[in-house]
Amino acid sequence: MVHLAAKAGVRPSIADPVSYMDVNINGTVVMLEAARKHNVKKFIFASSSSVYGNNEKVPFAETDNVDYPISPYAATKKAGELICHTYGHLYGIGMTCLRFFTVYGPRQRPDLAIHKFARLIEAGKPIPVFGDGSMRRDFTYIDDIIDGVTAAIDRCAGYEIYNLGESRPIRLDALIAAIERALGKKAIIDRRPEQPGDVIQTYADVNKAVEQLGYRPQTELADGLTQFVHWLRNEQKG
Repeated sequence: MVHLAAKAGVRPSIADPVSYMDVNINGTVVMLEAARKHNVKKFIFASSSSVYGNNEKVPFAETDNVDYPISPYAATKKAGELICHTYGHLYGIGMTCLRFFTVYGPRQRPDLAIHKFARLIEAGKPIPVFGDGSMRRDFTYIDDIIDGVTAAIDRCAGYEIYNLGESRPIRLDALIAAIERALGKKAIIDRRPEQPGDVIQTYADVNKAVEQLGYRPQTELADGLTQFVHWLRNEQKG
């Protein structure tokens, strides 16, 4: 069973924490109960890099302390990992928790930075930029994530946590420049204050996934953005 469903997003979780707790925590228990009742032997849980909070040590490793999430969304993902451990211990289900690092690509959620920025730049509208542009994210192309998920299914045993990221973080201002190049258009910047709950940076240590899952992220950001822009423009034509 691969459990990818969740109520996603850091900022919306601050505005609506109750529904996030209900969907992400209670919903995960519902899925785990289904796995137990149907004698499922492997369970893959989609966690998040947000569990690391404002971890000062980089890159983030699975052994780092994640007891200090800074958003309700992050707290629900940490809780999900703990609940998975409990079910694995009690019922002998293989449990793998995958901490995804800022996944992007075709069909990305429209509220996430790359999709939102690209759509607004394409339309000649301002893009909202929170902070001074120094925030860093480890953007990971969807195909690389899928490879990691399928490898985790094949090797799911015991209880394990893996980072799935590109391990090459980029500043927000550099990301905007890369999107401009992919679109062939300049962005109009709408500078705004930093938002509560946003972490300063994400940066995946993927050594464990490389060694145990054979995980090898292949997609450079420029190539991934080109693929995304191609999809976006085809969507707009349709």
